[in-house]
Amino acid sequence: MLNFNPKFLRRELLPILGNLKFAIALLLIIALFSVSGTVIEQGETLDFYQQNYPEHPALFGFLTYKVLLLAGLNHVYSTWWFLALLILFGTSLTVCTFTRQLPMLKVAKRWHYYTKPQSFNKLALSTELVGRSLDQIAPVLTKFGYAVFQENDQLYARKGLVGRIGPILVHASMLLILLGAIWGALAGFIGQEMIPSGQTFSIKNVTEAGIWSHIPKTWSVKVNRFWIEYTPSGAIDQFYSDLSVLDNKSGQELDRQTIYVNKPLRYDGITFYQANWDIAAVRFTLNASPVLQLPMTALQAKGTNNKVWGAWLPTKPDLSAGVTLITPDLQGTLLIYDEKGNLVSTVRAGGSTEVNGVTLTIKELVGSTGLQIKSDPGIPIAYTGFGLLMLGVIMSYVSHSQIWVLKSGNSLYIGGKTNRALVGFESEMIQIIESLPNPVLSLG
Repeated sequence: MLNFNPKFLRRELLPILGNLKFAIALLLIIALFSVSGTVIEQGETLDFYQQNYPEHPALFGFLTYKVLLLAGLNHVYSTWWFLALLILFGTSLTVCTFTRQLPMLKVAKRWHYYTKPQSFNKLALSTELVGRSLDQIAPVLTKFGYAVFQENDQLYARKGLVGRIGPILVHASMLLILLGAIWGALAGFIGQEMIPSGQTFSIKNVTEAGIWSHIPKTWSVKVNRFWIEYTPSGAIDQFYSDLSVLDNKSGQELDRQTIYVNKPLRYDGITFYQANWDIAAVRFTLNASPVLQLPMTALQAKGTNNKVWGAWLPTKPDLSAGVTLITPDLQGTLLIYDEKGNLVSTVRAGGSTEVNGVTLTIKELVGSTGLQIKSDPGIPIAYTGFGLLMLGVIMSYVSHSQIWVLKSGNSLYIGGKTNRALVGFESEMIQIIESLPNPVLSLG
């Protein structure tokens, strides 16, 4: 049976955890793996990693898809070792706060008086005034924003105590950021869906999920319409999805928004981002037939980044003849090729053409919206931490200044020190002294 030794914790472990160099080393390691999570694509399929990180030749001579998957570099931010690093760094910050920052604040809140003139020699700035009293300097110090404590012939004044609180707030804010990151990894999820216009879907294609994540089952989302706006030159300007959130029991519309890039839909703690698009199908008629729908497949020529969508359309009931439909976008223009690969016609949505003795009428191209779905309950905690971090950094720049005054005989000894902005503090000391009537100045 192992015995817990509090002396070991206090004398050996806590000094290591609270060591500044140890904390900086942890922070650098976390930053390094965070960069790797940015450089290496996260949450992709096995085929993707096999194609982009092959065994021969291995990237940098060692980084293959097997190494990448084994180390969890395909989902860095939710791996056990990354979360362990965050917890260890948070523990180090906590120990540093309680063993260093809080005691420093406690010391700063205390005050003591100088009882001997010789004590002023150890201060960075000191002076001796003749024929002045404490009653003359106390109101001046109050005017300059100092809190004044006086007892008999001794006086102590301070201001800028908030500057000592700033580092503690910085530590607390970083702990909140770490807590938000850990909670988001454990309770959040990321999903992707490619949904044709007019269809309703529930979140199923989850690529990454924490052990405490909750995927909603009581509501679903309908893609009312997906469309793309093009520039006059034919380039994509923006793509839009008109989405409705529907109650699964009643079918009632709970929310409806049109989303586009950088303008997502947020509902019930889940965010739907417009991330991609596709062409799902073409709707058409042959002669006087009912409206038919044929799925379209994305095609890409080797060695190029150009993508088109195609479908083979039979023009005879026995499938012995047909044509190939090709379109490069959702603007509605279709190229029609015969069985030999010759271009025989072009037609736009709403138009008709004769092919193989039948009248082909194109009704519409059906687009699919690519949605990235994300739930991260740790974001409010992390944002609160970032806000406190900025406040703490600002507070940390406030100088903590202290002034001591001693009345001894006919002389008034004044001295002070500050933790930063020494030149400004010296200027303030001179202004305080000059605010007294006819001082006799002797700088020490």
